[in-house]
Amino acid sequence: MINRDYDISNLPLSPFLHMPTTCFAIAWRREPKHPVLLKQTKLTPGLSSDPRPNAVPIAAPRQHRAHRSGGARDDRYRSDIHTEAVQAALARHKEEKMALPMPTKRRSAFVQSQAENCTPPDTSSASEDEGSLRRRQAAISAMLAQNLQSPDCWINRSIQGSSTSSSASSTLSHGDSKTHSQGQTSVLADVLAHTRIESSNVPPDVTSSVPQERNSRVDLAPNSAVRGMSRGQGRSSMMDTAGGVPVHSRVSTKIQQLLNTLKRPKRPPLSEFFVDDTEEIVEVPQPDPNTPKPEGRQIIPVKGEPLGVVSNWPPALQAALARWGATQAKSPALTTLDITGKPLYTLTYGKLWSRSLKLAYTLLNKLGTKSEPVLKPGDRVALVYPNSDPGMFWVAFYGCLLAEVIPVPIEVPLSPKDAGSQQIGFLLGSCCVALALTSEVCLKGLPKTPNGEIVQYKGWPRLKWVVTDTKYLTKPSKDWQPHIPTANTDTAYIEYKASKEGTVMGVAVSKISMLTHCQALTQACNYCEGETLVNVLDFKKDSGLWHGVLASVMSRIHTICVPYSVMKACPLSWVQRVHAHKARVALVKCRDLHWAMMARRDQKDTNLSSLRMLIVADGANPWSVSSCDAFLNVFQSHGLKPEVICPCASSPEGMTVAIRRPGAQGAPLPARAILSMAGLSHGVIRVNTEDKNSALTVQDVGHVIPGDLMCIVKPEGPAMLCKTDEIGEIMLNSRAGGTMYYGLPGVTKNTFEVIPVNSGGTPIGDVPFTRTGLLGFVGPGSLVFVVGKIEGVLSVSGRRHNADDLVATALAVEPVKTVYRGRIAVFSVTVFYDERIVIVAEQRPDASEEDSFQWMSRVLQAIDGIHQVGLYCLALVPANRLPKTPLGGIHVSETKQHFLEGSLHPCNILMCPHTCVTNLPKPRQKQPVGVGPASIMVGNLVAGKRIAQASGRDLGLLDDQEQSRKHQFLSEALQWRAQTDPDHVLYMLLNAKGVAVSTATCSQLHKRAEKITAALLERGGVNTGDNVALLYPPGIDLIASFYGCLYAGCIPVTVRPPHPQNLAATLPTVRMIIDVSKAACILTTQMLMKTLRSKEAAASVNVKTWPNIIDTDDLPRKRPPHIYKPPTPEMLAYLDFSVSTTGMLTGVKISHSAVSAICRSIKLQCELYSSRQIAICMDPYCGLGFVLWCLSSVHSGHQSILIPPMELETSLPLWLSTLSHYKIRDTFCSYSVMEVCTKGLGTQTEALKARGVNLSCVRSCVVIAEERPRLALTQSFSKLFKDLGLSPRAVSTAFGARVNLAICLQGTAGPDPSTVYVDMKSLRHDRVRLVERGAPQSLPLMESGTMLPGVRVIIVNPEAKGPLGDSHLGEIWVNSPHNASGYYTIYGEESLQADHFNTRLSFGETGTLWARTGYLGFVRRTELLDASGDRHDALFVVGSLDETLELRGLRYHPIDIETSVSRAHRSIAESAVFTWTNLLVVVVELSGSEQEALDLVPLVTNVVLKEHHLIVGVVVIVDSGVIPINSRGEKQRMHLRDSFLADQLDPIYVAYNM
Repeated sequence: MINRDYDISNLPLSPFLHMPTTCFAIAWRREPKHPVLLKQTKLTPGLSSDPRPNAVPIAAPRQHRAHRSGGARDDRYRSDIHTEAVQAALARHKEEKMALPMPTKRRSAFVQSQAENCTPPDTSSASEDEGSLRRRQAAISAMLAQNLQSPDCWINRSIQGSSTSSSASSTLSHGDSKTHSQGQTSVLADVLAHTRIESSNVPPDVTSSVPQERNSRVDLAPNSAVRGMSRGQGRSSMMDTAGGVPVHSRVSTKIQQLLNTLKRPKRPPLSEFFVDDTEEIVEVPQPDPNTPKPEGRQIIPVKGEPLGVVSNWPPALQAALARWGATQAKSPALTTLDITGKPLYTLTYGKLWSRSLKLAYTLLNKLGTKSEPVLKPGDRVALVYPNSDPGMFWVAFYGCLLAEVIPVPIEVPLSPKDAGSQQIGFLLGSCCVALALTSEVCLKGLPKTPNGEIVQYKGWPRLKWVVTDTKYLTKPSKDWQPHIPTANTDTAYIEYKASKEGTVMGVAVSKISMLTHCQALTQACNYCEGETLVNVLDFKKDSGLWHGVLASVMSRIHTICVPYSVMKACPLSWVQRVHAHKARVALVKCRDLHWAMMARRDQKDTNLSSLRMLIVADGANPWSVSSCDAFLNVFQSHGLKPEVICPCASSPEGMTVAIRRPGAQGAPLPARAILSMAGLSHGVIRVNTEDKNSALTVQDVGHVIPGDLMCIVKPEGPAMLCKTDEIGEIMLNSRAGGTMYYGLPGVTKNTFEVIPVNSGGTPIGDVPFTRTGLLGFVGPGSLVFVVGKIEGVLSVSGRRHNADDLVATALAVEPVKTVYRGRIAVFSVTVFYDERIVIVAEQRPDASEEDSFQWMSRVLQAIDGIHQVGLYCLALVPANRLPKTPLGGIHVSETKQHFLEGSLHPCNILMCPHTCVTNLPKPRQKQPVGVGPASIMVGNLVAGKRIAQASGRDLGLLDDQEQSRKHQFLSEALQWRAQTDPDHVLYMLLNAKGVAVSTATCSQLHKRAEKITAALLERGGVNTGDNVALLYPPGIDLIASFYGCLYAGCIPVTVRPPHPQNLAATLPTVRMIIDVSKAACILTTQMLMKTLRSKEAAASVNVKTWPNIIDTDDLPRKRPPHIYKPPTPEMLAYLDFSVSTTGMLTGVKISHSAVSAICRSIKLQCELYSSRQIAICMDPYCGLGFVLWCLSSVHSGHQSILIPPMELETSLPLWLSTLSHYKIRDTFCSYSVMEVCTKGLGTQTEALKARGVNLSCVRSCVVIAEERPRLALTQSFSKLFKDLGLSPRAVSTAFGARVNLAICLQGTAGPDPSTVYVDMKSLRHDRVRLVERGAPQSLPLMESGTMLPGVRVIIVNPEAKGPLGDSHLGEIWVNSPHNASGYYTIYGEESLQADHFNTRLSFGETGTLWARTGYLGFVRRTELLDASGDRHDALFVVGSLDETLELRGLRYHPIDIETSVSRAHRSIAESAVFTWTNLLVVVVELSGSEQEALDLVPLVTNVVLKEHHLIVGVVVIVDSGVIPINSRGEKQRMHLRDSFLADQLDPIYVAYNM
């Protein structure tokens, strides 16, 4: 890629000041006759240069090490000037003491690949013309010297002694400890050890471990989050993690470092921030009044010298070849070299003519038949020849011209996966190429299929390959002569060009353009017949083709071609050829100058005095000035004259734009301009007078090519002429340029047929100009200066930065330990309405983690200091992994594609979104509610909005069955059923094979409950009203124990048993529930009793303090003396404990009247009666799942088929085959069951159909949950199993909360659940705005099911506690006979209870008592009718208030961010988000290989920024199954947070975004 030169002067360092200028002004510095070069800095041992540029670091004897290139930055990347600038930039950061937390990486994750020996010497960091990046180091070493003597100075931050100060060294990864940071770490440990976290009565810590597998679904309660338990008031301010996690964890330390780093002010002032209005429309920031503006007059187009008229110029290029072939047959045309650099063969003009004639004859007459020729004049033909075979290419090119077919030279495709080969296919397709010419050797080297055919390249048209070796050509018959017309506007050849995006287009060059261009070059370069020209460039395109193949034949020049392979082996070969052949002209790039300097010590007797012109083809690049100077400095003593160095500027569209003419000996050398980089970024030319570190020195590229007219226009928008002190795009009106993009008329019009306009918008004439893609200006004396290319421009926040410039700065930051062969690519990606700069470099195989991270950190500072722009991402990939161009440079557009697709596979990455994303909407300031409740109500009425409330059917009037009135209590109902219908089967439990392992009739269940009652009273020593813990796997034992407790007058507490493979994580939760509920005894199975008392259990809890444990497996047949009957229905029936997604362990009290009411509601809603069968596949420990599993059948008499979810682990189809086998109409499941079936059985529908599984019987499949309906999952399930007969209307959801276990449940009579689309931006502002399906930023929400009978809900403002209008977002409050009675608390905190269970509206219907669900939602009246004929009110649940993230003043629901993250890359299996100290942390489960881990960091950051306008603080990549989920399939984000902060996740990678 490209580097720039920074001028050094004796001016002091000071902030940049714009020099006020009223006219065009440049500081011109005349060069002395013998330029004095700045002294080279001395190379350290191991950094000196190697004559072989492709020297690979291998084990070598110590004495030879000093002569080998360090590989990362050899001398060509050095520039004392630039180094000084970078040092100064880094010095400015000294006071800030930035403490960047180093990423945490699992050591096993990344194994560095060894660098392949075949890597070419870095021809490019981003494109093949990379060359001598010899500059910016001067600006970087001074800074490093002052400030960065050791890594600790910069990375680590001293501890100030307060508990909230920045933490110490986090530069070490897992298991890595180094002595240099032990001091700080111990100090930190001391400081943090004294940070007291006081918390009284904290329950046991259950965050010590994490479930190892996703399948072990465990309810994990963090240590201090028991709802209702009082906690001590004393808390440490900032370092407490709210979950009681010790603050001395390494992760907390790193996050603290990150927070301290982010406290630094951002660069743009607040006025530049985007303003967020009510609809969050992003506004363009106001321009800075201090921005420099052009002040000169409008530029006048510049004319080149007139094209001379010479009498003997041929009418066409083919005619010139015919003339030389006939009159100068023995004159040498081309000499090719072998791999050692010695001449291999010489092609004379006679041979070139005769072979080209043979090929033309063969192409036209010997392919196909006379009636059906394969080729006709005007057809396009691909030329596929390697760089080492110019002779064959010359013959093919001129053969095509003589046959009047159009050659399209392309690179040899080495493999079907070649970077950019698909784009070459696009070019061939757009040019309708069907035939490819190649040599026999090249054809043999192309990849073949097993049957010997050439591989079909991706995106390529089908090609016919023709070998053009002489032995396969036919001599033309005597009467055949080629048709050589006078040059006209027909296309002569097509040259390929890759755009910034990687698209390859063909620039068509007409016959007259080709001829005129040759004439212009001959005149400008003063070519003479018989001269010798050494060409090092690619002869298939650009200057290598124009000078070395076309103009040379026009003037009968002898060309010596030095291929790339020879330059790799012998970098001095082109200098040797000049010396040996006394060549007059040499055609090179800056890289060739550099290689020659590197190898000069091998040749003492080289003489370059014969050269009259050294054409530097990439002299338009501003960094070329240092290469030219250094080369002259070295070779002036070998006869090189200063005036022969001739930089030129060219582009595929304009061809040669300008070239410096060779000067007369002793004449003054051309001038140079020293420009302000800050001015350049704003597109204006300003003399650099103050800050020498941000100056750019550029050399001219001579005058406009003869016969051309040049003007400078604004690069964006209409082609308006620039002012004299303004940088713009160079445009040419020329007969010697490209004519069109072949086959692309639309793009052609915007490039080749542009008419410039003046400042008033009036066209300056009717002559069309061509855009060259070069950025520059015209200086005094009509000299042309080029400062970059449009495709290299990165436009960030209205300022233009040159990609090549950023490469130069990065390379000046001591990359010797880090960057492999200086290979760096820079590009921009569009994220959140602006371009963001990304730098990708190849990392040396021996670079350490710390070296790499330190280099990245310094690059950030240097670029910020010199260019005043923030980097978005810095990535290091293993050596030789970036896609390459055919000549070994980095293929930038392909690299960018890999980055955006997540296939770059970096080994180190540093994201800096906090630094560079400065256009986020302003954080929302919540306005205090200034209006009274009555005003809101009146406002709603005036607006015609009804109060948002909904209710189910009336419960009392609809139930006239005697049995329900007779039995207020479920215990009575079971006794009544055992007497009246003893043999009716209530429950059937299935195993993994679908076999009923146990059943329970009414009588059996009653007798089993009696036995348990007797055992409780005898062995348990319990009293009436005592709590009893039930610890059973899902099954009938659990149900019998429940009724046994009711018979004994005890209060049952169902507890999920610990997972036998994961006791450490699951047993503490069991212990906590038993302790918190004050259970008097535990009923369980024999097996679980052994587990509770085992040694493994003793490692996690104190097994000696369990309450009395009763094993109920083999109880004697005893009946209790009496069965307890509660005196009133308000007495407690059972306690329902559950761990919420926020990690709260919440126990609620359920009364007998609530049990009776909820069972009646479900019976009515689902039309349950004794002849019905339902199937339940979910955990039975809490909520509606417990009600359906244990209570509902006894109340309604229907048969429940019980399927424990754990059985699906061994037999996935169990649930679906049960539904089919028993012809079940109603089934209930959890999201986790549905997800398992969707993922595991989605591809097996045909096999299930073959086994006879038919789901057409299913009328309703209800997902039981306490969350927003997962629409994507339910829709996927419906679509996948539609082929098995599942009705799309069958799947629906239920909704319950802690205060009311069943609020909605889709029954049989209500209308189908409706779906609406809401605007996510409005949702963040606590507003609901309905939009159409497919609208951007829309979120689909499904109704949570029909309201249950007896239930009323109202939507309330959670702060003002006033009712809201229809379709307004608020908290869902519920009133129902089956509301829970309150929280079960140890200390009876009445305030919490009153607020959640017995609260009143602040206005409106103030007499009713409501329970607050803690969920946000809205009610919307639909057009559908319910069973009573009224319009249906649908309840939409948005999410839990406890779960929401308050960021930037907005409210976010984790599930929305997680949905976006999960879509970002195919290897993301699951994700979870949480916040810590206002940082957003995203945890991502990786399902692919570990080398993809770092690919996810930028993708996750991008998608959250794009879709949610949030900057991710930390990205954590973990293995699949690490994110804990509870029995309902809900993520336990707070437990995940505590595990992360306690450093217990064993992450693959943790990235701390800056």
